[in-house]
Amino acid sequence: MGFAALGLGALSLSAQAEKADRDKPMQIEADSMRHDESKQLTQFTGKVTATKGTLVLRAERMEVQQDSQGKQVARLWAAPNERVFFRQKREGLDEYTEGEAETVTYDNQVDIITLSQRAEVRMLRGTVLADQIQGQTIVFNNTTEVIQVDGKVTGGPETRDQRVRATLTPRKAPSTTPSAGPAPQVTSRPALRSSPGLATPPKP
Repeated sequence: MGFAALGLGALSLSAQAEKADRDKPMQIEADSMRHDESKQLTQFTGKVTATKGTLVLRAERMEVQQDSQGKQVARLWAAPNERVFFRQKREGLDEYTEGEAETVTYDNQVDIITLSQRAEVRMLRGTVLADQIQGQTIVFNNTTEVIQVDGKVTGGPETRDQRVRATLTPRKAPSTTPSAGPAPQVTSRPALRSSPGLATPPKP
């Protein structure tokens, strides 16, 4: 699959997630959990799986920080040589957005997912891969339907390998069946009459 090299920028891919996910509770499973009430910080360790409606997050470690206003920010880290995984259904369509990175941050109040280090986002139409984006940092805004991608490594030198790469597949127009044209009009012809000059004379 070929890639087109892109610089730092924003892509609008009409990738709006399920609107109902934002207001649903987050359910988390892990090998162990530690909660600090004074800091409003909850830590999960070991094969962490978090679900929030159609949103699914999988990581090795996760922290959920909550403030007095109820805002929650989840930070996820992958195991060595692995990546955090997320997947979410698109609003009203049989399409999904999924991605991977070494670290992921999810802010539920603004509905933004940030993928950092070896980041990748894929758009699937049903089970078919449509669009694919790679970079060092990908910011996925579910509210504005805009994806921002940065290929630079923070504090590191810029190289060709750190360029943003994307494959964007055109969306097919809905097929239309050509409508049948109007039925041809049949014009009635007048009955033929014999010419008087050619009429057969009467027999004597």
